[in-house]
Amino acid sequence: MILLDRVTKSYSRETQPALDRVSLHVEPKEFVIIVGASGAGKSTLFKLLTREEKPTSGKIIIGGMDYDKLKDKDIPLLRRKIGVVFQDFKLLPNKNVYENVAFALEIVGMGNKEIQHTLPRVLDIVGLKGKEKRMPLELSGGERQRVAIARSIVRQPKILIADEPTGNLDFKYAWDVIKVLEKINRYGTTVLLTTHNQEIVNKLKRRVVTIKDGNVVSDRASGEYKE
Repeated sequence: MILLDRVTKSYSRETQPALDRVSLHVEPKEFVIIVGASGAGKSTLFKLLTREEKPTSGKIIIGGMDYDKLKDKDIPLLRRKIGVVFQDFKLLPNKNVYENVAFALEIVGMGNKEIQHTLPRVLDIVGLKGKEKRMPLELSGGERQRVAIARSIVRQPKILIADEPTGNLDFKYAWDVIKVLEKINRYGTTVLLTTHNQEIVNKLKRRVVTIKDGNVVSDRASGEYKE
């Protein structure tokens, strides 16, 4: 599903590479937590996966798509396979829950009938059934993040990147969000999660990849994390 082979990303010759000969293999339907201090290289890794950045050297293959052979016209197709959730929810403040999620389908040209068929199931998955007409300011932080997750999975991506999705939440709401990510993973989506929350990492007991100074320094099937 995801293969990085000795991938290096340098932003300038004068500075240390943001990623330095990183190799990583993630199986389909896996749930992987990627940890490391700020500036370790996690954001660069995600930008490479979504093709916001190109590697300086090395090979990236995702879902059979070789990034070396990827043309610009193929990038929208690639990004439809990868959903992304951020720490700040990036919701449209003048649209309600239903409209925020529907917007992700409208921009790719999906018709109203198909949207009406798709959305109830997605909102049910993230635990927002019955809150379709609520505006973002009427929701808790955890609920807003679940709207953001619904929007990122509504096009049924093969991979979901969750970049510090619980960073602005207290533990109760954070854990609600994590449970939604686990549910999405059980439906067959590969999940990559970054978090600084040691309690979440230790409770999840999933594969943990630790990045430090642009290098993968540990890769454990299930383990505790301490910065």
